Amino acid sequence: MSDVTTLPSTRTPPPIRTERVTFTSEGLTLVGELRLPATATATAGAAPAVALTGPFTGVKEQVAGVYAERLARSGFATLACDHRGFGESEGRRGHEDSQGKLADLRAAVDLLRSRPEVDPDRVGLVGVCLGGGYAVRAAAEDPRVKAVVGVAGGYNSPAWFAERMGADTYRSMLAGLLDAYDETLPAVAPGGAAAAMGGEEPYAYYGTSRSASPHWVNRVTRGSLYSLMTFDALGAAPLLAATPLLVVHGRADAYCAPELAAELHRRATGAKELVWLDAAQHIDLYDTEPYVTEAVGAAADFLRRHL
Repeated sequence: MSDVTTLPSTRTPPPIRTERVTFTSEGLTLVGELRLPATATATAGAAPAVALTGPFTGVKEQVAGVYAERLARSGFATLACDHRGFGESEGRRGHEDSQGKLADLRAAVDLLRSRPEVDPDRVGLVGVCLGGGYAVRAAAEDPRVKAVVGVAGGYNSPAWFAERMGADTYRSMLAGLLDAYDETLPAVAPGGAAAAMGGEEPYAYYGTSRSASPHWVNRVTRGSLYSLMTFDALGAAPLLAATPLLVVHGRADAYCAPELAAELHRRATGAKELVWLDAAQHIDLYDTEPYVTEAVGAAADFLRRHL
């Protein structure tokens, strides 16, 4: 384990160009933003690339977009898209479809590999928050992915949940979510009101101008919570085989357990690195300095070495 401290660069960031793209995933049209460094052209040379996936309910203009912009200025082609059901993409509105999101990431890899500005043999995945778990699972299932990075990742584990809650309580919770599967509730709410992401910390991001996006909607299905409670990201760690893994996590995180980040790193069998940041909150790694700069710096350095 190591710490990273990255000082902001004094150099002028290289120019990038942003292109709105659409592509299909299992018959659904997804909308994304492809960012290309000026050096990445069909004639000047193909660039390494990463597809990004962000937090639960997140859309491309929020956290995934922040990291996509920073990594593009570090020399990577980046693709941040709206997953099915969220933002501008097609699909059941406000419903977290775990297997569908994995299919979306495979489609994102397809798109990057098809672009003449991208080296098809140097494509990776970067996930933030819940996206960290999806990125790891997707990388474990797709050998075309040559490196994976999780930042403040949610490495969900049904077995871990059941152990801490008690198996009976866990199964009772699943039963309740199945009974109310199609009902909706706010993603976040102030003052301790019922929400999919309860508490003041998620509201401090999604309920304020920090997360401003015309395409984010504060509503999800209760079935989304069932998907989260049954999705196994941690179990994918040994399936990465030799695919390099970087885990960047805050030492204090009330929403994505640091112990799961450490356990993911422990279970991975290939090249792996674990970087702890001294953030006080989970959402510090969404948009707060110096943590975003530190996380992007660690990710860019790792991806340069492995893509």
